[in-house]
Amino acid sequence: MLSVFALLYGFVAMFVLSSLSRNRRERRPDAPILALAGRGLMAASVTGAALAASAAAWASLVH
Repeated sequence: MLSVFALLYGFVAMFVLSSLSRNRRERRPDAPILALAGRGLMAASVTGAALAASAAAWASLVH
């Protein structure tokens, strides 16, 4: 299940970043759904980092 999530995350991140760079290059405004997808990716990244840090801290306390 984790590999499916990582693959989906990679595809969405690649699409969002390439679309944003193309819009910047062509000096076009970003679509609202593109901005929401970017914010969703950012939230997923921060959540994953917080979960990983808390798991590491919990593991260091248990041993």
